[in-house]
Amino acid sequence: MDIKQVMVIGAGQMGAGIAQVCAANGFDVYLHDLQEEVTERGKKGIEKRLQKDVKKERISDEDKESILRRIQLSTDLANAENVDIVIEAVVENMEIKKNLFQQLDDRTPSHTILATNTSSLPITEIAAATNRPDQVIGMHFMNPVPIMKLVEVIRGLQTSDETYKSVARMAEKLKKTAVEVNDFPGFVSNRILMPMINEAIFTVYEGVSSAEDIDEVMKLGMNHPMGPLTLADFIGLDTCLYIMETLQDGFGDDKYRPCPLLRKYVKAGWLGKKSGRGFYVYD
Repeated sequence: MDIKQVMVIGAGQMGAGIAQVCAANGFDVYLHDLQEEVTERGKKGIEKRLQKDVKKERISDEDKESILRRIQLSTDLANAENVDIVIEAVVENMEIKKNLFQQLDDRTPSHTILATNTSSLPITEIAAATNRPDQVIGMHFMNPVPIMKLVEVIRGLQTSDETYKSVARMAEKLKKTAVEVNDFPGFVSNRILMPMINEAIFTVYEGVSSAEDIDEVMKLGMNHPMGPLTLADFIGLDTCLYIMETLQDGFGDDKYRPCPLLRKYVKAGWLGKKSGRGFYVYD
């Protein structure tokens, strides 16, 4: 299937980033959210990032305006009647996602692919909420979307080869590298990354070293561009906790037990960069 019209649901950081790269690579995009001010804020963020690219001479003013013209704001799911693929990027909550996919199943054309940007939830379970499980797939972008090249393309139990090939071709058009992944908790990226972050948090919790020094070890000793605790703050400590809980529930293995210090920070509202405080303090 030749994908032309896209709807991205969720105008937050991830959704707006997905909409931006779609529009920048020739797709017409609806950026959808429940409230108009959220969609407007998402588009303003896109415009701000594009203006930075103009200043750095990566794109021209004409390119910027052309990209922005391809993005239409939406608060009405009826707009999904016009699209070839929906990419969902809402909160990591299974019931919310299943309810949304049921609505999309009713509103979208029969050929439309329904993709989720979930970072850890089972694709097969989300697909079971629809009457087209063969057309449901995971499309896990990395943050920040305009910069990071990877997309995990996750096949649910019933995802068809045709659906996978269509999404992989789309990822190529977005100048991303599509990696095929099967439907297991955390997929590949978070199954490996989150236990490392959790272990770094345990290292702080047990008094082995400070957050700053732990990050220095991983940057200078392991050549990581960003230390695990800085990365945790960037991702959001609440998101890290949720993914660790998903891994523990999915595998039933205590090696995925979230560190008590991670739980404590989340309960305190120390969620990382977005709240102004996590393992580091932000202005």
